[in-house]
Amino acid sequence: MTGSRGDAPSDAAVDVLVVGGGHNGLVAAILAAQAGLRVRLLEAADHLGGATLGAAVFPGIPVRLSRYSYLVSLFPAELADRLCITLPLASRRVSSYTPVRRDGRAGGLLVERDPGPATEASFAALTGGRAEFAAWQQFYGELAALAAVVAPALTGPLRRRSAVRDAVVATAGSRIWDEIAERPLGETITGRFADDTVRGVVATDGLIGTHTSLFDAGLLANRCFLYHLIGRGTGEWLVPVGGMGGVADALLARARGLGVDLVTDVTVAQVHEAADGVVAVDTTGREWPAAHLLAAVAPAVVAGWRGEVPDRPVGAQMKINMLLDRLPRLLSGADPAEAFAGTTHLEESFDQLEAAYRLSVAGALPTALPGEVYCHSLTDPGILAGRGGATLTLFGLHTPDALFRADPVAARAAAARSALDALQLHLAEPLEECLARDVDGRPCLDVASPLDLERDLLMPGGNIFHGDLSWPWLADDEEVDSPAQAFGVAVPGSRRILLAGAGSRRGGGVSGLGGAAAVDALLA
Repeated sequence: MTGSRGDAPSDAAVDVLVVGGGHNGLVAAILAAQAGLRVRLLEAADHLGGATLGAAVFPGIPVRLSRYSYLVSLFPAELADRLCITLPLASRRVSSYTPVRRDGRAGGLLVERDPGPATEASFAALTGGRAEFAAWQQFYGELAALAAVVAPALTGPLRRRSAVRDAVVATAGSRIWDEIAERPLGETITGRFADDTVRGVVATDGLIGTHTSLFDAGLLANRCFLYHLIGRGTGEWLVPVGGMGGVADALLARARGLGVDLVTDVTVAQVHEAADGVVAVDTTGREWPAAHLLAAVAPAVVAGWRGEVPDRPVGAQMKINMLLDRLPRLLSGADPAEAFAGTTHLEESFDQLEAAYRLSVAGALPTALPGEVYCHSLTDPGILAGRGGATLTLFGLHTPDALFRADPVAARAAAARSALDALQLHLAEPLEECLARDVDGRPCLDVASPLDLERDLLMPGGNIFHGDLSWPWLADDEEVDSPAQAFGVAVPGSRRILLAGAGSRRGGGVSGLGGAAAVDALLA
């Protein structure tokens, strides 16, 4: 059952206590229950679903949107089958469209989901030749071969780096391994492509949710890029039919059907560990004992439970949800139903991305924030609940949480203006005239900064990955002496607490991989 405080007797220990009711926590609870274990899940909010929750964001309008998540790539089909859930996902017919203003003219770069003659012609019109399209085909062909090798390494015990490398080299060649795993992504992109716009379209996959330079020697952008390109073995970003809330709904229904004790409105403040179990203590002092605890929260939160002072992760993205009466016309003359059907890149040339990063480090924002937009309703019209119109989701880059600390309201408004200005630069009409109005007559705009994620989802810093992404493999000299380490879910110094969220070794994104790995380690 779903209970509130007091509905579930906490004095009775369970086999598994899951803390965190987002998609990873629900995945962990389901798999543990399917294994015959007694499972209780605690969630701080008054609802379950976390970032995948679907809700009527705009007053008086029944359209259900997810405030904080948007597409699915990393959730393996095999995991959905294992969970015994149906997860309908739809392909977008367009991969991306990038409006461009050059030499006083408006144009754009179209990339089809399966690049063909229209994509080739679009490259030629933008760059004046065939070289960039040929380079694109070569690069993404090699990436597809790499993805086919690396995607299986996202589940099961972690593989050694050299084993993954050897498999990639044998299948895709040594060049692509070196470019992705050995040297900064910026060097690869500038070496492969000549056009600034084309370079930027490639680069964005290394920056979504990550605050870094493309030339960072620590290869953080490379790790982000890898996860964005290997999901389900293809890297395709899919639209969840019914909205992202459909993911949460399917998981919640399955957890309830298995009899998982789902308890909301409980915030864990401390965790005490002994040889025979753990006890979570909530903010009221109430104790929740269990044999094992699966932490579907950020590692920084786990450290806080244990009395440690963790480094705060940096969240660096903002999200704007919009409901429109109609899609706006573009200066380029492109059909809006095509331009917004995939990912629409805004002010995301390579040079613009690096300039925006440098500005953000200095505590400032560009006048037009790099970002990307997509229209869920073009692929899944049912999300509109019969009202017509369209949804737009804008994801702004390089907006670190530090920019919002001093004055969160003013900073959020300034960042929203910068992001919306980046969109308006490419429109042939005011966006304001296309926006729907809620029951109170206000424009249907919902803006969320990293601090909103931190507050609503208890994600430190508003970091959507719960911290820096890790390579999905073990170093060759890394010692492994427990199943938790083998599956990438270990909490240093603990045998009874396992990471089960996005901060696990392979847990970034809406994937369920963190929750699944925690249960696999527990059962091992």
